[in-house]
Amino acid sequence: MATWLGWGVQDAGMPGYELFTVDGRGVAGLMPIPDEVRAMGVPPCWTGYVAVDDVDATAGRIVAEGGKLHRGPVEIPGAIRFAVVADPQGAVFIVAKSLMQDAPPELPMGTPGTPGWRELYAADWQSAFAFYGKLFGWTKAEAHDMGPMGIYQLFATGGAPVGGMMTKPPQVPVPHWLYYFNVDGIDAAAARVTTGGGQLLMGPHEVPGGQWIVHCRDPQGAAFALVAPKR
Repeated sequence: MATWLGWGVQDAGMPGYELFTVDGRGVAGLMPIPDEVRAMGVPPCWTGYVAVDDVDATAGRIVAEGGKLHRGPVEIPGAIRFAVVADPQGAVFIVAKSLMQDAPPELPMGTPGTPGWRELYAADWQSAFAFYGKLFGWTKAEAHDMGPMGIYQLFATGGAPVGGMMTKPPQVPVPHWLYYFNVDGIDAAAARVTTGGGQLLMGPHEVPGGQWIVHCRDPQGAAFALVAPKR
């Protein structure tokens, strides 16, 4: 995927962990599935992070609201403190606080190679939104009626919408988050996926706002998506 998205690869200074970079700034990471997680049948996947002020307190609130604490909190000195958690419907994510001093500013929204959208396939999107809204203060943005597929609810974290939620269709086995990466053009990026041994699962197609998306699977089976301002 690094070549598909133009990522640089950097040793993160931790055994078995590599950092993907855009313009020298970290945007994602790569590590083997831990043995205990693999034994539970968890396949290769992407897991997103939500920044919080207090990892321990947030993990406690997640459990109190019906979610689960799968790992941690764990601290990597000088880098990050994090906990692997799940919402009450089972969708896994990570809460984290950076411990880095003088971290560089974030890259502008839409920069190719950076995360561009987050999408929750919930067992029930209304109760899922209530959980995340209460926990993180996320707010509702536009809602799109997708006919038989139901409502697609956009959410914001303080500014413009950054993701969406929907009730998963029956063929999607479990609630989960799907992550989109920005690319310049969707057709060229989709071609890089298939040439590199990945699969196209859906699209390309245009979405409200004039952007183009495609859903993909990498050669090891991890699902992800791409979003672009043009075809």
